[in-house]
Amino acid sequence: QVQLVESGGGLVQAGGSLRLSCAASRIIFSGNTMGWYRQAPGKQRELVASITSGGSANYADSVKGRFTIARDNAKNTVYLQMNSLKPEDTAVYFCHCQYGRGYWGQGTQVTVSS
Repeated sequence: QVQLVESGGGLVQAGGSLRLSCAASRIIFSGNTMGWYRQAPGKQRELVASITSGGSANYADSVKGRFTIARDNAKNTVYLQMNSLKPEDTAVYFCHCQYGRGYWGQGTQVTVSS
């Protein structure tokens, strides 16, 4: 069964850190670009960061220097380390796999209090 399972969201104060994890089925993870998106209430879903199978990363301007995406190909897992969190980072964060039509996780809530 193809699946993406996120974990690691929660409530944190501004300036704090969280690490999100996304465990994927091997069949979709291997060799494909993985990404983290987020969607805040009333806003469109936006790309936060992505990473190719070779480890090349891309970031939204709003998170550059604060967030780091990484992948462990042996564990079929992608991570998003989020530091210096701001209230505007509050959103549901979704894991995405660029395989075929694309696959999404169920989302994990990140709330940053001021």
